[in-house]
Amino acid sequence: MASLCCVSKVTYYRDEQGVMAFAKKLREIRLQKGYTQERLANECDLPPAHISRIETGKINTSLSHICLIARILKVKPRDLMDFTLD
Repeated sequence: MASLCCVSKVTYYRDEQGVMAFAKKLREIRLQKGYTQERLANECDLPPAHISRIETGKINTSLSHICLIARILKVKPRDLMDFTLD
């Protein structure tokens, strides 16, 4: 389910289904590549809790972080986005 929130006259869109699908795909690829959340976070120069929050759908990560994570995992960003939405 998507939700809209208006903060300081800026509308923020969060697609819950998309966030959770991305979270699942990231975890799947991270494990296939043999990375722990801590190792991935360290190589991305991010706090370890950040990867955990992405993988649990607590945060809607940025395109910049998706590209960074893809580079570290040696996959294309589209591989992280390879999921189906209802």
